[in-house]
Amino acid sequence: MPALKAFIVEDSPVIRENLIAALEELAPVHVVGTAEDEPSAITWLASAEHACDLVIIDIFLKRGSGLGVLRAVSNLDKPMSLVVLSNYATPDMRRKCMELGASRVFDKSNEIDALILYCARLADGETSPGTLMPLTH
Repeated sequence: MPALKAFIVEDSPVIRENLIAALEELAPVHVVGTAEDEPSAITWLASAEHACDLVIIDIFLKRGSGLGVLRAVSNLDKPMSLVVLSNYATPDMRRKCMELGASRVFDKSNEIDALILYCARLADGETSPGTLMPLTH
């Protein structure tokens, strides 16, 4: 199974490093870039020389927000799966993220395993970038 190229938008260095380690160890994922704020994420993702299969986005960032990243990236003509990983995965926030183009929304506190499973399924071709995956719980 080929590794997914992932880009992570997360402002906490500790969470970012732990997430990278977990994803690269437990899922077929290779992290190709990171950003800690909305402007940096949008610049990287919009760049023609950068490509990724998966973007994992936190909602609250140092500058801007994950919602702004979703809004901007959904207008790009690049086939990538957008997922949100946040401590604020309330029903309203989940709905808003899905409206802005997220394929899935995962709660940092209790859905890391579901994120790992999603990555494995995406790499295995069970779901394709940009398509919705049904909830399994």
